[in-house]
Amino acid sequence: MDSLIAAAGRALTAGDVLGALKHVGWREDPAALALRGIAMAQLGDYPRARELLKRAARGFGPRERLARARCVVAEAEVALALRDFVPRTAAAGRRRAGAGRTWRPRQRPARAVDRPAPAPAARSSRCRT
Repeated sequence: MDSLIAAAGRALTAGDVLGALKHVGWREDPAALALRGIAMAQLGDYPRARELLKRAARGFGPRERLARARCVVAEAEVALALRDFVPRTAAAGRRRAGAGRTWRPRQRPARAVDRPAPAPAARSSRCRT
């Protein structure tokens, strides 16, 4: 990890968003893009943050799965902040298309097994100890 990246991470942790942007503002490597995206999200510029996080996720190589996953999670958090969450995969889109069927409660046949058991007989009012 580069010292500027580490300093930007520490600045973000401390809440110094502008200080973090000073460290990674002009860099184009994936780690710097991810930190810039997080900083922009903290400043409230959500569309720019999403763009930077997408670029960072694409920039990480196949051996950096954890860093890519962190970018995807950060992008999802930005989408939730925007209330603009759309599934990323085709399978998720199919699940969403059929969501109307899955949200309805299943109707079970009324059987004797499904009925609640009767309450036990009440004890006498005197308490024995």
